Amino acid sequence: MDDDLARFLRDELGHAPDGSAGPWKVRGLVWLWQGSAGAPTKGSWYFLTIDGDTAQAIRAHAVNAAAWGSVYVEAAIGGTTWRTSLFPSKQAGGWLLPIKAAVRKAENIVEGSEVEVLLALTA
Repeated sequence: MDDDLARFLRDELGHAPDGSAGPWKVRGLVWLWQGSAGAPTKGSWYFLTIDGDTAQAIRAHAVNAAAWGSVYVEAAIGGTTWRTSLFPSKQAGGWLLPIKAAVRKAENIVEGSEVEVLLALTA
C-alpha cells in the first residue's frame, strides 16, 4: 500500500489498515550515543538508525504514539526478539532503535557492527 494512502486512511479512520504494520527489514551500522561532552558516558546507549523509505512507512502506519513521539515495535536481530520503542530523530530524518545490552550480548554486537533487524509495529 502506498505510504501516502496509508497516512490518509490512518488520519481519516483513526487507524492504519490491516497488514500495514510491517514487518520491515532494515540493515545498518550500530552506533554509540555520545554524551553532551562528546564522549560516551557510563550506561551509554547503542542505536541503529532507521531512515529513508522504511522511516516514512513507519511514520505513515504508526497509530499509537507514546512518550516523545515514540512508537512501539517488536524487533528481531538474529535469534533475539524483543519489544521496545523507536524514537523519532529530526537529525536522522527517521527513527532510532535502541539496542539494549542483553541483545548486544546475545548477538555479539559492538559499536560499528552491521546488523539486520526485522521490525513490526505493535500496540
